[in-house]
Amino acid sequence: MTDTTSPAPLRVLQWATGGVGRAAVEAILSHPDLTLVGAWVHSPAKVGRDVGDVLDLGTLGAPCVGTLEEVCGLAPDAVVYAPLVPDEAQVVALLRAGIDVVTPVGWIYPDPARLGAIDAACAEGGSTLHGTGIHPGGITERFPLMLSAVSARVTHVRAEEFSDIRTYGAPDVVRHVMGFGATPEEALASPMAALLGAGFKASVRMVVAELGFDADPRIETLQEVAVATAPIDSPIGPIEPGLVAARRFHWRALVDGEPVVTATVNWLMGEEHLDPPWHFGPEGERFEVEITGDPDVVVTIRGLQPESVAAGLVRNPGIVSTANHCVNAIPAVVAAEPGVRTYLDLPMIAGHPAPHLARGR
Repeated sequence: MTDTTSPAPLRVLQWATGGVGRAAVEAILSHPDLTLVGAWVHSPAKVGRDVGDVLDLGTLGAPCVGTLEEVCGLAPDAVVYAPLVPDEAQVVALLRAGIDVVTPVGWIYPDPARLGAIDAACAEGGSTLHGTGIHPGGITERFPLMLSAVSARVTHVRAEEFSDIRTYGAPDVVRHVMGFGATPEEALASPMAALLGAGFKASVRMVVAELGFDADPRIETLQEVAVATAPIDSPIGPIEPGLVAARRFHWRALVDGEPVVTATVNWLMGEEHLDPPWHFGPEGERFEVEITGDPDVVVTIRGLQPESVAAGLVRNPGIVSTANHCVNAIPAVVAAEPGVRTYLDLPMIAGHPAPHLARGR
């Protein structure tokens, strides 16, 4: 007799319940092949509470825990690891325990020479690590590589973001890490370029390697700032004249001094009262992927920025899409061979239909 029973849903735990974490929980709940078993939380006040109660999603029957031992006790098949700053020791411990990890905070295209502890943990636990996201992630790797297939004799690949940073609901990060509201000197000396660069440089290296450019292994980092010329209202308070109100970062791979792969971020506190007078251009907020070759191809991606500042502070689609990209990858990651697996190692990853439109509803 043929067994027609469906496989049991994969058990998933969410590590950290900030913006990406909340969106990931929602995505796990809607995914037909996944079930939420709990969440790791930083705050002791949340430990022992139901994840849904903490996130105002209703009771879900999934507890919040605060230790690795409690995480392992819930026996997840996979963890969506989404803290603000990654801790490799935590990831190693999860992998060593046999738990697959999908994360938007690192390991997108890591240097094999720096993976000793990670590789050993994957081998010991028979587990898999996959770094993903949107930007860096899909916008800077998957989409450019996919788009390059319709061109030939490629000379340049560009992935670029144009966003109003006022919609990013993390004021401490925006002020103290990103350097908005600081002097230009303080912003340029902030850790933001290094923090961002870990992911964006990995994306650039992946595209360089897959397309076969003879690029300098050193990725060039450039950053620019624009200052306010009049007070600008923002979620971190007024940006006074002379202080940083816009930032631009470029990560470029060069062949004989000429850029061949570029990832760029444009973050503005609106478009008014800036010096230099930066603008999003007539197309507004967006992501762009451009292949310069035969033929040239440009794709503009909309919908990942919110309709307004107020809407973005409630639910930012860029954050939601980052979480979705992680969650949708889980079945492929669990099915993959142990080790670090990038986009290049996994099959095509797709979304899933709304429940009322799904097969077998």
